[in-house]
Amino acid sequence: MSFDLVVWAMAPSAAPDAVRDANARCARGEHRQRPADPRVVAFYDALTSTYPDRGPRATAPGSPWASAPLHAAADHVQMRLDESCPDVVLETIERLAGELNLDLLDLQDGTVYPPPARVS
Repeated sequence: MSFDLVVWAMAPSAAPDAVRDANARCARGEHRQRPADPRVVAFYDALTSTYPDRGPRATAPGSPWASAPLHAAADHVQMRLDESCPDVVLETIERLAGELNLDLLDLQDGTVYPPPARVS
């Protein structure tokens, strides 16, 4: 069993429904051609420097990934995590998303966690 999380680089005014709509477009294979958002690049680089998604470490025992490499696009990164991944991996994902002003979408129940700056 695995579970999926996605970080999205959205506008500061984006509502949770906008995040879910963007993810639905991705699931249909609709990806706009645009330059990579620097926040997404920084998130991917920071996360995969600790938890590689390519090479032998990506599939070695103890890897948090149920599927690798990660799905990385210009405005989002989707992560399929192994059900037994350590809590520290989830904490790292949440911390990086918050630091980089990225929305976090839990695909299991559709919950969107906006960056702390947007939480009122």
